[in-house]
Amino acid sequence: MAVARYKQALTLTEHAPWAQRFWDALVPLKDRVARHPLFVEMGDGSLSLGRFRDALLHFYPLVENFPKYMGLALAKTRPGLYPGHEETKNWLIGNIKIEQRHAYWYQDWAAGFGLDTERLERTRPPAAMDAVNQFLWATGHQGTLEESIAATNLAIEWATGEWSQRVVSGMKRYAEQGSANINRHTMAWLRAHASYDDAHPHEAMELVKRLAVDQPARQRAFAAAQRGLEYYVLALDDCYRFGQDRDQEAVPLLFDGPADRQ
Repeated sequence: MAVARYKQALTLTEHAPWAQRFWDALVPLKDRVARHPLFVEMGDGSLSLGRFRDALLHFYPLVENFPKYMGLALAKTRPGLYPGHEETKNWLIGNIKIEQRHAYWYQDWAAGFGLDTERLERTRPPAAMDAVNQFLWATGHQGTLEESIAATNLAIEWATGEWSQRVVSGMKRYAEQGSANINRHTMAWLRAHASYDDAHPHEAMELVKRLAVDQPARQRAFAAAQRGLEYYVLALDDCYRFGQDRDQEAVPLLFDGPADRQ
């Protein structure tokens, strides 16, 4: 007689001393993202429309690629062979589809500020804003499973969940100013990340605890989360400094075919 196997939901556990130090050491850097002037001004409705649109446009590749970064982590799982891999596999499978849906919701948010999907899909982020994407791709391809989870689902989702709570309140002001079309569709991405995603960083930390069973693994995971947040700050600084005046049109075509190869 076959024995049925039931996969239990991920249960959060009390942090061991090393895990609490890990979490606490990341808080100041996470706060630099969540409390960045870009998001503070979004939240009180004072961020210029130019900066707002620049942020929506050039952060889109991060949102659109996010489930792909998680897919790279999923490919690393070896359930039954290593601690934490079974739980990580199940968690990733359960959340990748949700993250894909969030990309569509982000498109709706951008549309409320006059950015259509075609514009989003052909954007080419500035180097400083694209660095986080390059880092997450590299970590997904070359890093360990604990590094991938720490960089993507802990660092990025933790900070995003917090700043989105702040920004929700500012959307009404942009609607009142006539700068944006705000409705339940254009608010879906923000509301999801301000509520639902609040659990994700804690779940990601739980996975890190189960995957990182020795000191070297814990150091790798911490360094990955730290670097992911550092790149996040660089992207925000670039957007805040240059977003108002940046040309948001596509990069001009410089080479139009084989005839140019002379």
